[in-house]
Amino acid sequence: MYSHLFTELEVGGVKLKNRLTMAPLYLGYAGEDGIVSELILDHYRLMAQSGVALVVVENATVDYPVGRNSNHCLRVDGDDQIEALSRLATAIKQEGAVACLQINHGGRYAVPPGFVAPSAVETFGRMPRALIIQEIEPIIDQYAQAALRVKQAGFDMVELHGGTGYLLAQFVSPRTNKRTDIYGGSPEARRKFPLDVVAAVKAVVGEFPVGYRFLADEWLPDGLQLAESRVFARSLDAAGVAYISVMGGTYESFFLPEMVAKSKQEGYMVDLAAAIKQEVSGPVITAGRIAHGPLAEQIVASGQADLIGLARVLWADPEWPQKVQVGKEDEIHHCNPECDVCLQMIMKGRPALCASWPKEKMQLWKSKLQK
Repeated sequence: MYSHLFTELEVGGVKLKNRLTMAPLYLGYAGEDGIVSELILDHYRLMAQSGVALVVVENATVDYPVGRNSNHCLRVDGDDQIEALSRLATAIKQEGAVACLQINHGGRYAVPPGFVAPSAVETFGRMPRALIIQEIEPIIDQYAQAALRVKQAGFDMVELHGGTGYLLAQFVSPRTNKRTDIYGGSPEARRKFPLDVVAAVKAVVGEFPVGYRFLADEWLPDGLQLAESRVFARSLDAAGVAYISVMGGTYESFFLPEMVAKSKQEGYMVDLAAAIKQEVSGPVITAGRIAHGPLAEQIVASGQADLIGLARVLWADPEWPQKVQVGKEDEIHHCNPECDVCLQMIMKGRPALCASWPKEKMQLWKSKLQK
């Protein structure tokens, strides 16, 4: 039935056992100040046990405290974190999945005392400080050194977070980059910072696979749009990224009524991935409420994307891959598109729970959160 979804694929020299990945999903499970907690270890063991080929751990900050998005973002800004991150990589790999860590700088979305950006563009009533050009090269090096730590910790890949409107995307966007130096102005100049980051990372990690979380469209009238993103995707492909993981939207568009409605539709970001797939030779990951096996199969079979990213779909039911493969889809616990319990918990600074979980699992995870 699924002649494409459960076939192997090589990505950056690493063999994936099928076309299913866990897309990065922030749940607030890291300990205070970004430590690798027992809770986050339990979570990622469960995700790796699901049967997906690749698990991408979310959003580790390259610059603490300036680049962090919350107190519960993982950290990869210092060598003293390598040992704990190694425990996380091992927990994933022991369950049979390829382990990847996403690294990030929040830029204008970071929490105080950070809040730097390409340009001083208001962000939810706050004004970030524009980076001076002398500050940019050190940030590029922070990405490179963080990626090296990911490799040293035993992960199989690293992913650069260029999505959701974080710092890499902020430089690319005409909405948030008003610079007139070598890092702004023309589309080519706005792309220079992330391409410099890719080059610096690859120079440090060598043949280690470097993926890229890719913002294809901000879904804002004055923001980054697909026509420009197609060109950027070609540049990333030429730079040798191992894969491009495509998404749409930022925190400033996610909550617009039309985008809320769009995000409830199954496969609502697949068209973006399909457009980027036309531009590149490397593998493309798509995500966005791909909740049923037949749709996932059709996406891969039709060449719209090479890999399926499962985020809340997998979190709501970690047995999703197994149930799909053996024809037990009617037993899947689905993420309810009308529910925002997890989002509300995260916005209140609390670790998230899924309202779709069975009662027994809910009780188990509530007890974990209390420890």
